[in-house]
Amino acid sequence: MKRLVCMLLLLSSSSLQAAEPQLAVGFAEADISPTLGKKPVYMAGFGTNRTATKIHDPIMARAVVLTDGTKTLALVAVDLVGFFLPQVENIRKELKGVDHLIVSSTHNHEGPDTVGLWGASPFQSGVDAEYVKRIEQTVIKLVGTATKAMVPATAKIGSAHAPELITDNRLPVVKHDELVAIRFDALNSAKSAKPLGVLIQWNCHPETLDDKNREITADFVGYAASHLKKKHDCPVAYFTGTVGGLMTSLKVPLKNTKGENLNDGTFEKAEAFGHALGQVAEKALTASVDATLVPFDLRVQTILVPVENGLYKLAKTAGVLNRPMYVWTDSTTPKDWKETVDVTKPVGVKTEVSYLKLGELDIAAVPGEIYPELVLGKVQDPPDAGADFPDAPIEPALYSPLKGKFKMILGLANDELGYFIPKRQWDAEKPYCYKLKSSQYGEVNSCGPDTAMVICDTFRKLTEAPKK
Repeated sequence: MKRLVCMLLLLSSSSLQAAEPQLAVGFAEADISPTLGKKPVYMAGFGTNRTATKIHDPIMARAVVLTDGTKTLALVAVDLVGFFLPQVENIRKELKGVDHLIVSSTHNHEGPDTVGLWGASPFQSGVDAEYVKRIEQTVIKLVGTATKAMVPATAKIGSAHAPELITDNRLPVVKHDELVAIRFDALNSAKSAKPLGVLIQWNCHPETLDDKNREITADFVGYAASHLKKKHDCPVAYFTGTVGGLMTSLKVPLKNTKGENLNDGTFEKAEAFGHALGQVAEKALTASVDATLVPFDLRVQTILVPVENGLYKLAKTAGVLNRPMYVWTDSTTPKDWKETVDVTKPVGVKTEVSYLKLGELDIAAVPGEIYPELVLGKVQDPPDAGADFPDAPIEPALYSPLKGKFKMILGLANDELGYFIPKRQWDAEKPYCYKLKSSQYGEVNSCGPDTAMVICDTFRKLTEAPKK
């Protein structure tokens, strides 16, 4: 009898050990540069009718697939200005064995228009439907390739701050200047062995080439990834984070090897910026420490965001913004999702927010360009006297409820809804904040003043929900 009990205990112990979560990871990448010559390729991010004349360097899609043995998460970064949720949903229909997919755009301003706002005129979409379909198919293949490449792995996470590599071109100046780097190594690999791959996350608009450039490029993102890939001889995936505010590479002072100032709008500056960012990533990797990234807790909430922006509504009517809109009834989670084309009445757009807990790493994934104030808990208080909604409640900061040893944000995750602006910093009407003579840039590319609260409060609720 005693022998039977001992055997049962041993079997039970063995089963528990077998069930312990084990991280596995795989990487894959593909060139998603558009084909030039057959039809115009409209470039995104600045003015309309900016057509591409050349591919200067490839724009990429990079996939990182992770599993804890029970759940599988696919993270994909694309060197695009944005990628809408309906396209992500198309991809999900074709994926098998993936519990959650995030497609995060780097928000590249020197690639093709994948949103619609930068066509031949303000009333014409710049989106090539065939190209968007190609992106969908590429992501499907990439996730499959990365999944097949998964091997048991360990992780190290580090961070470094680089305020000198960001300009905040909107008052008040609040920078999210932390770069997060994750190194994945094969389980039981020698310390000197090259990594399985490196993931970096940084908070800045890739727009160094400015508005006159007509050559397709990944901007500083490509140069930073190349810098790290050469250094470590492994795949490198770059993800964007907090880019609202506006976090930009423009006007960041950089010099060449001769000590001469580098100008915005030049590939020389884009390359120098990328290498400088790569060096910051090296600091983060050097300071990295072992991190446990299992088990996974993946929480996702589909919501309706009210669209109050008149230009967005007009663009929808004109076919420039080609995505569904729904009847808005003061609920972010309506029982009935009623699609509508009548934008003269209150409407909303469907999107999603994710909270990903990978062991000791907490990740906030938001569907647009969020202001640093909303991530770091630095919304202006008291507000400036010129603010349109000075009595608006302060939105819950994304990072405040995160209790993990490490934290990271993924911006433009599964959607691009424009800017998420603290409501008490909304400033579209006179008198303008900080005694400025005109309004600052931002509100024109936001769904509305209530968007930030919807996004931030949804994320707060996700973090407070029972563990799945």
